[in-house]
Amino acid sequence: MLIIHNAGQLCTMPLHDNGPQRGKRLGDVGLIEDGAIAIRDGNIADIGTSNDILTRHPDAETVIDAGGKLVTPGLVDPHTHVVWAGNRASEFERRIAGATYQEIMAEGGGIAATMRDTRAASLDDLIAQSLPRLLSMMRQGATTIECKSGYGLDTQTEIKILDAIVALNNALPVDLVPTFLGAHALPPEYRDDVDGYVDLVVNEMLPAVTEWKAVNWADKPLFCDVFCETGAFSLDQSRHILETAKALGFDLKIHADEFDALGGTALAVELGAASADHLVATTDEEIKLLGESDTVATSLPPTPFGLGHHHFTRASEMLAQNAVLAIATDCNPGTAWCESLQLSMAIATRYLKLTQAQALAACTVNSAFAIKRGGQVGTLQPGALGDVVIWQVDDYRMLGYRFGANLVDTVIKRGEIVHSYESG
Repeated sequence: MLIIHNAGQLCTMPLHDNGPQRGKRLGDVGLIEDGAIAIRDGNIADIGTSNDILTRHPDAETVIDAGGKLVTPGLVDPHTHVVWAGNRASEFERRIAGATYQEIMAEGGGIAATMRDTRAASLDDLIAQSLPRLLSMMRQGATTIECKSGYGLDTQTEIKILDAIVALNNALPVDLVPTFLGAHALPPEYRDDVDGYVDLVVNEMLPAVTEWKAVNWADKPLFCDVFCETGAFSLDQSRHILETAKALGFDLKIHADEFDALGGTALAVELGAASADHLVATTDEEIKLLGESDTVATSLPPTPFGLGHHHFTRASEMLAQNAVLAIATDCNPGTAWCESLQLSMAIATRYLKLTQAQALAACTVNSAFAIKRGGQVGTLQPGALGDVVIWQVDDYRMLGYRFGANLVDTVIKRGEIVHSYESG
């Protein structure tokens, strides 16, 4: 048994009614002063004050003194594109000079540029390029990370990316959650035949990924996502892909309302998707639908920040309608090469107008529900995984307030120390 005690603040991030923290109730940190956690066989066995836990478990094999520091669950990143090859620094330079994301994409850049690099990379090279990013995310507090395909745009490379995700999951002391995103953009060979590419996704890719899952990811959830956006896939095309995926047993996600409101959020609610992500241009009507559903509204603050935009997810309106809000990095090579949920929280407090407590809840207990792992990660309660972060600060309000430095002291995954500030 491992005991972590003498936490100046232990933020347990509790569930509400066995579910996420909805609406205006977002921000319940479940604070225990001078708190302690007992972890047995990788799972949380007990929580309470230091005196209570040390008294109840006097024979613990390992005892960590948190030294009065802040202790929280491991952070959960529910939306990333972290597995890719190459970079798009030249496109960023063009955007600084005034080119828009849509203009670059129409010229064959954007996602298609990363597609070319990713297709050319071997599996080993793809793993080698992605590994440092994932290690960086872990060292900054993320212990569960969703990872999308979507930079292959052909069956062979999409499978290669999923293979890389599984290999990285097996190699790293964090949990990766794979998502198939074959409908991320149009490859050049289908530039003038969107419906033809949708047919490829539906009739070839989805069956191939279903077979892949049976061998490589059996008995675990696998998500299917689609980029429902102007210049990507229409509402009808997105519906066709997601309905086919659902019939094949996939769980669902959707990129929606990043630039234009096409109805993707309503589609997500209708189909019971785990989450609808981006949600910058979401309408009042669809915000209301989110509040009436269990579909998690996942905001990606680094993306509009990375694009230099001034419009962000309408978090206040969503919380007023009782929606479930989560926050992610959207780590990707084009718009948000961001490996830090700490930075996501900092942006969210300023531009989504969340309190530090709300931002922390959106990166832990709620983000777990966006990947259908609610109650398993992102919370410190008996039975949940023993995923814990000890911070260098003693007050959760420092998260979001401070930015530009990594505030993590120690990362613990399933009761094992996987990173510490002192050891590097």
